[in-house]
Amino acid sequence: MFDLRDLYQQVIVDHNKSPRNFGKLSECSHEADGYNPLCGDKLHIYLKIDDDGIIEDVSFEGEGCAISIASASLMTDAIKGRPVKDFEHLFDDFQHMVTSDLSEMPDDERLGKLAVLAGVREFPSRIKCATLCWHTMKSAVQGSDQPARTE
Repeated sequence: MFDLRDLYQQVIVDHNKSPRNFGKLSECSHEADGYNPLCGDKLHIYLKIDDDGIIEDVSFEGEGCAISIASASLMTDAIKGRPVKDFEHLFDDFQHMVTSDLSEMPDDERLGKLAVLAGVREFPSRIKCATLCWHTMKSAVQGSDQPARTE
C-alpha cells in the first residue's frame, strides 16, 4: 500500500536533486538572504515584482539539507505569477500546516503540492529547514536588509 510518507520522501528527493527555479535572476526588484545557523542552510531569494504587485519571476540559490532545498523549490513554483498578497496568505497557511498537530490534515486545496511538506511535523527539528525559504521570501518582499533566520 502506498503511504503518504513515501510520497513525502519522493517529492523531497526529486526537488532536492532537480530544484525548480534554482539560479540567479538576471533582473530582480527584490532579494534577501536567509540563514539557519543550527544546520547551516543558506539561501538567497531573487524576486521580480511588477508595478501591480505580481511576482513575475522568482528564483533562489543556496545550499542546505534536502528539506530546505525542496521547500524552496516547491515554494517558488507555487508563487510564481501570483500576487504578493497570495504569497502572504500562503505563508500563513504553510506556517500553520508545518506547526499544526499531526492529526490535522493539511488543506490540499489551499496548499496544493506544498501539502506534502506536512511530513516535517513528524520531525520538529526539521521545521526550521522547511520554513527558511518562506521567511527569506517574506524578508525580500518587505525589503529587509537583515538575513532571515529561523531560530
